[in-house]
Amino acid sequence: MTFSSSHDFTLRTHREKKVERTEHTPTMTTFEVHERIHTGEKPFSCSDCGKRFTEKAKMKIHKRIHTGEKPYSCSDCGKSFTQNSSLQIHKKRHTGDKLFNCPVCGKMFTVKGKLKIHMRIHTGDKPFSCLECGKSFAENAKLKLHRRTHTGEKPYGCSECNKRFNQKGDLRKHLQIHTGEKPISCSVCGKGFIKHGDLRKHERIHTGEKPFSCSECGKRLSQKSSLKIHQRRHTGEKPYSCSECGKAFIVKSKLKEHERIHTGEKPFSCSECGKWFRRKDEMLIHLRTHTGEKPFSCSVCGICFAEKSGLKVHEMNHRGEKPFSCSQCGKGFTLKSSLRRHEKIHSGEKDLSLTAVHFNQCIHSSLRQLNKKEIICLYN
Repeated sequence: MTFSSSHDFTLRTHREKKVERTEHTPTMTTFEVHERIHTGEKPFSCSDCGKRFTEKAKMKIHKRIHTGEKPYSCSDCGKSFTQNSSLQIHKKRHTGDKLFNCPVCGKMFTVKGKLKIHMRIHTGDKPFSCLECGKSFAENAKLKLHRRTHTGEKPYGCSECNKRFNQKGDLRKHLQIHTGEKPISCSVCGKGFIKHGDLRKHERIHTGEKPFSCSECGKRLSQKSSLKIHQRRHTGEKPYSCSECGKAFIVKSKLKEHERIHTGEKPFSCSECGKWFRRKDEMLIHLRTHTGEKPFSCSVCGICFAEKSGLKVHEMNHRGEKPFSCSQCGKGFTLKSSLRRHEKIHSGEKDLSLTAVHFNQCIHSSLRQLNKKEIICLYN
């Protein structure tokens, strides 16, 4: 017997046993509702998202997702639920009833179905497959969520900005952007976060943990996304390119900064003098000229700098490090710009800006005429 003939036989058998409706049975029987499993009939649809159901009662329960109605409340903790069955399962947490335990790891469950799903972690069983792409899942609920990536269904909408989500949990997290709520805080510095994942990433600042290492150079990083960006330095990949000039960048943020050169946009302004900047870090460095703040100090001599780059160059002087050398005479320099200026001596090229810079960096001692001392020149 083929599947089709077997299916027809099943329906025929059901229909033979079908209860004849009389004036005493005006509503649908349980059997008639059950029959829709075989026919695929779903006559009740949600007016909010269009999802269809075999029973009106199930459609009403589903509607609570959109309305937020939770009529079943726990008498112990006050937590509310859309279905009574969910409340009954929840109550077992208070009573401590955990009747089903995993024979592999011993984990306890209040619902047998949860144990069955859990067991698939140990067996590797993934019985629910996507008809679109073939991806398999251990839970039917996970498959349903996955299907939304193909259908584009997003049943959960934000009442503030109308942005829609395919998972209720994603909507809850999004709503915290509008409320400003950050319920998860760092135990070390108190900084608040919306997501547990963001907190875990932040905590690595305090612990110094860097679990992600580069396979090329061994450098360790605290975040997987940082590793991905770092690896582009080895591969040479620059996926973000400027539509105006074609210049490519490793990260999208650098492309956005670059595009402001073409647009002339300067979105960051100094609160003290009103000067505008293309980049926020440039504005913050400039602001230090007003505040006098110099947060970067030398560990050798204690001298402070407004910029980290200034400290870096200064520390090179302590170490005697001069990474840029002239190919003509071998003279070394701490800055690449200093090397470029020096190279013009060999080429014979005259640079008026060089003359001006050189002059401004020279301090003429007032004792020159009196003591015949040489000019003190800071330019090297």
